[in-house]
Amino acid sequence: MQSSAPKATLRIHIRISLQSLAMFLLKAWRSTAFGAYGYLNFTKSGFLEHSKNFNPEDMARRIDGKNCVVTGANSGIGYATAHGLASRGATVYMVCRNKGRGEDAVSKIQSSTNNQNVHLEVCDLSSVHDIKSFTSRFKEKDIPVHVLVNNAGVLENTRVTTSEGMTELMLPLLEKSQPDARVITVASGGMYTAPLTTDLQFTSGEFSGVEQYARNKRVQVALTEKWAEKYGDKGIGFYVMHPGWAATPGVATSLPSFSKSLEGKLRTSEEGADTVIWLALQPKEKLVSGGFYFDRAEVPKHLPLGATKSSHAAIDSIVDTLNSFM
Repeated sequence: MQSSAPKATLRIHIRISLQSLAMFLLKAWRSTAFGAYGYLNFTKSGFLEHSKNFNPEDMARRIDGKNCVVTGANSGIGYATAHGLASRGATVYMVCRNKGRGEDAVSKIQSSTNNQNVHLEVCDLSSVHDIKSFTSRFKEKDIPVHVLVNNAGVLENTRVTTSEGMTELMLPLLEKSQPDARVITVASGGMYTAPLTTDLQFTSGEFSGVEQYARNKRVQVALTEKWAEKYGDKGIGFYVMHPGWAATPGVATSLPSFSKSLEGKLRTSEEGADTVIWLALQPKEKLVSGGFYFDRAEVPKHLPLGATKSSHAAIDSIVDTLNSFM
């Protein structure tokens, strides 16, 4: 016998705005394209393939008497950069947050390069007070700075607000070494996944350390363009580079799953620092101020169809915000 009761129908309505759907698909595309492109190019095998086109003479230059400041220099790419510059005769000032680790790093580089002109400067670059104190102290040396390497960086998995501003505070010392002065900033390929945003402190949405890191690195790329435009008449070259995926202590700590999944395939710190040193050694007429470099070549700053290029228009607003921190 069949029941005469009416059948119940369950209807679920899901409303997604076209804008939200487009943003979701765009983020998915950026991540997918970045992952595929990165696996082919940013790993150790990518470095070995690209190195076939390297000119050994590019790295043979001595820079005795040049003063180089390297931040985040006690380990990883910063240490490899400081070591590479010291081995070529430079006077190197290693800016480190931890005094003990910094002293150990200085001692090792002095011993291995037989260059005693390697010095420690203690500064926590997440602190505006420390940055101002360090730059004021360093200016008292009244020496020209030929190369400033902005390497220090950290990926936090919890929300932490920080401010930076050392580059412009060091401009008077950089101007003393013109026309050879240059600023080299170490960014990350992760910036390909993020457009420039004025929400520097990640105040909206659920915080993601990986996304915030990518955003910060995008800021560095856009800032380098801005510095090149703003200070182009001061004889200072501004360059930003991507070191590839390197097995550094910072990566191992902040991205343990990533490090484990690519174990044996990541670059060494020396391979990651290779383009930093290359940028420090090349005649400036061979380089493009404001350019983004990877494996000793200028490369695009945006993925195809990544929709990040137009976002750089926000850089003036971001500069104003950064200046308000200082």
